[in-house]
Amino acid sequence: MATNSLITNINSTKFLGLFIDCTLSWREHILHLTPKLNKAYHAIRTIKLFMSQNVLRTVYFPYFHSVMSYGIIFCGNPHITNSFKIQKRIIRIITNKGNRASRENLFKQPQILTLPSQYIFSLLTFVAKNRDLFSSNNEIHYINTRLNYILHLPTTNLTVVQKGVLLSASKFYNYLPIHIKSLSKHFKQLKYKVYPFLLEH
Repeated sequence: MATNSLITNINSTKFLGLFIDCTLSWREHILHLTPKLNKAYHAIRTIKLFMSQNVLRTVYFPYFHSVMSYGIIFCGNPHITNSFKIQKRIIRIITNKGNRASRENLFKQPQILTLPSQYIFSLLTFVAKNRDLFSSNNEIHYINTRLNYILHLPTTNLTVVQKGVLLSASKFYNYLPIHIKSLSKHFKQLKYKVYPFLLEH
């Protein structure tokens, strides 16, 4: 590269299907994501008259869920509000429920996680897949306390780090019941325990 080359400053870029902006606010990504989710919503609404609930649920996962959940551990918090509204509209179509149906009953019947729960589920499975990236308290110090086996939360004042994957995943993991938490090194077992737990709670 020549020493006098001009370096162009850009506000956002696309990397592995995610739109990353210079402030990591994920606004650009959400702007591109929302039309895709709305398109899936309209497609499912169009075929509702001709398909059973099981077929609609089957269509939901590749057309909506896969788009909604891709990269969710990175852009989860700002991504949830708008996308969750679209998800609820789709689930009402699948379950044939009106606007007054409670959210708990709405999602339990088709056995589909709400978007906030999917965010938590993705973070917890990330812990199980990458356990070597996390340290428990007993690996940091040797004082015997009841908090020995929860994940250590590093101290930080940076908002980007506080909202990041490692710290958020650690916090949600530490809230798990002990019988699920003990499976953190067994990905498949933890996955099958966490899903119904989040569906119920």
